[in-house]
This record gives sequence, structure tokens and C-alpha cells, in this order.
Amino acid sequence: MSKFAGKTAVISGGAEGIGLSIAKALGEQQMNIVLADIDRDNLQKATSELEAAGIPVLAIALDVADESQWQAAADQAIARFGKVHMVVNNAGVGGDSGPIEIQEKKGWQWALDVNLMGVVYGAKVMVPLIKQHGEGGWVINVASMAGMGGVPFSGAYTATKAAVVALSESWAGELHRKGIKVSVLCPAFVQTRIYDSERNRPEQYQSETDNAANENSFSSKTKQMVENGIEVSIVGKRVVEALNDGEFYIFTHPNYRAVMQQRSDAIDAAFKKAAESPLLQHVANQKLDML
Repeated sequence: MSKFAGKTAVISGGAEGIGLSIAKALGEQQMNIVLADIDRDNLQKATSELEAAGIPVLAIALDVADESQWQAAADQAIARFGKVHMVVNNAGVGGDSGPIEIQEKKGWQWALDVNLMGVVYGAKVMVPLIKQHGEGGWVINVASMAGMGGVPFSGAYTATKAAVVALSESWAGELHRKGIKVSVLCPAFVQTRIYDSERNRPEQYQSETDNAANENSFSSKTKQMVENGIEVSIVGKRVVEALNDGEFYIFTHPNYRAVMQQRSDAIDAAFKKAAESPLLQHVANQKLDML
């Protein structure tokens, strides 16, 4: 029997794309699925699809940038399924893109509130419920390959996804003793509608300029690459595969390994230069005092 059988997963941004792919894959493992999304129409369609496949599902409208809505979602999940064993912090937006000098506060705030604080709130609310039953569980945060290295003209998206990677690394150490396993999913281009995240942009985050018309906008730069990406159903199955193997970093594009190796080599070279500096000899061989 699958180790996921009979357990409950809460998935944000679960009504389509990667979130729905993960929901289907976990549902095939006989998990109960709490499907949460800001798009009510897509949420209804996705729920019907899961129910038709015989997957126990609870649909909840959720704006991940609102902590109180997370708490309401938690209450509904417990009322329906009794326990929460997994949270998948998947909801995300592309945010504003373009040269540094045209970046606007509202665009940055949108990316920060959804891509970063949405993950923080999801863990803050759901992790205590996972701890409560003492059976262990999982926190899966969806970042991006962009979070593993900078992407020109995509500062807000890159910064928030890099923060999600770092948060996941931090939480892995924090939650290990509680039997809660943390993983961070870092996909490259997948056939989703991330390039069209403007469709769900709330009024308070609307920019004063037409970001979509910018030749360096997230939509303009990524649409073709996303449409040529891997089929989204692969991602959910890859997540299940990785969780069964206890993987922390979950990658979907092994062809990016060479790019990551270049970054790793550059970091290693920088440490070597620091070790050679006369200014730093007093700490070169100092014992690490890790928190």
C-alpha cells in the first residue's frame, strides 16, 4: 500500500497546471485532496475532474496572500478529513518584468505577497496541524529553476523563487525532528499558464503601466518557452517519485545540470579566492559554529 494512502494533502493553486498535476498524482496514491485556488471557475472544473476519477476532494477558494483565508481553509480541511498530512505551496505568479528602472512597487508587492508570503502563510497555518497528530508529513514548496540562479529582466520572480528555495532549506532542518519532510520543486519550462498570471491579478496590485506590452515582460519572454515545455502531467508523477525516494531538491529538467554546475564552480572558485586573501587568514580554518 502507498504510504500516502488515506492521508490528506492541501494544495494551493491546485485548480490547474502544476498544482492540479500534483493533485492527480497524489490522488492516484489514494490521498484525500484539498484543492485551493483563487480562480473559482477553474476550481469547479478541477474538482469535477478529480471526483470523476474517484478521488476524495474538497474545493476551497483561497487567496494565498491572505493569512486569514489560509486559516479558514485549514478549518474546512479538518472538518472534512480530520487531519492534514501535507501542504503543497504551489500558487505563484510571474510578476512584473523588465529593466530595473521600470520596476514598480505594486508589481513587486504582488510577487512578494503571492510567491513568498503565500508560502510562509501556508506553512505557518498547516505545519501545526501536521505536528498535531504526530504521524509526520510533508511540506512541498514549488519554486523554479529561476530560484537556483538569476534570470535577467525577471527580478521579482527570480528573487521570490530563490527565497522559497532558501526557506525550504531552513525549514528542512527545523522540521526534521518532527518527522516532517520538506522538499522544494524547481521546474524549468512546463506547459502551464504561468505566463498569463495577469488574469488573476487583484486590483490592489494593478500597475500604472501596461506590463504586458513591455517586450521584456514575463508574458512576452516566457510564453513560447512554456508552450514548448514538458507536459504538465509529468510533474505530478515526478513529485510522487521524488517523495518516495526522499529527495529534497526535486528537479524536472536534468539538462539544466550543466548550468547549475557552472554556478557551483563559480561559487567554489570564489571561496578559493577568499581563502587566499591575506585579510581572511584568521578565519580560513576556523571551526564552523552552525546554528
